[in-house]
Amino acid sequence: MSKILGIAQLGCSVLREKSKRVEKLSEIKELINDSISTLIDSGGVGIASPQLYQPYRFFIMKPNADAKPIVVINPEIIRTSHEVIKSWESCLSIPGIRGLVSRYQSILVRYETEDENIEEKEISDFQARIFQHEYDHLDGLVYLDRLDNVKDIITEKEYLKIR
Repeated sequence: MSKILGIAQLGCSVLREKSKRVEKLSEIKELINDSISTLIDSGGVGIASPQLYQPYRFFIMKPNADAKPIVVINPEIIRTSHEVIKSWESCLSIPGIRGLVSRYQSILVRYETEDENIEEKEISDFQARIFQHEYDHLDGLVYLDRLDNVKDIITEKEYLKIR
């Protein structure tokens, strides 16, 4: 039975560490299941292992409520588009605020699945934004590190007014 895990908050050192490559899927199988449960419980669209106090190179994406969670292990961004889009982001580890972040509009990615297959595909728009956001967590970055200007931060309450 999977469990709901606590989510590391900004200031916790694990969020600033570079994650280690997953060598054996069996080592993280339970953590993957707990990560999925935690993501669904949180209502978020993505969660990375460091956010759950575990420095492994994997994350879960769930781009919309109806989507099946996508398990992304040892991801790589192979190629990026030239087009960059600025949009509002939030993070389960930084509750209550959003930031206006520039991300590549589309990316070619490669990663391992929980079935130990290699997946390579081009993703774009919101799914590409989630992938890049979670990928940053694996390198010890949070979306605030990507802001062009600290004036690009807004509270959740104010964001809901302009949305």
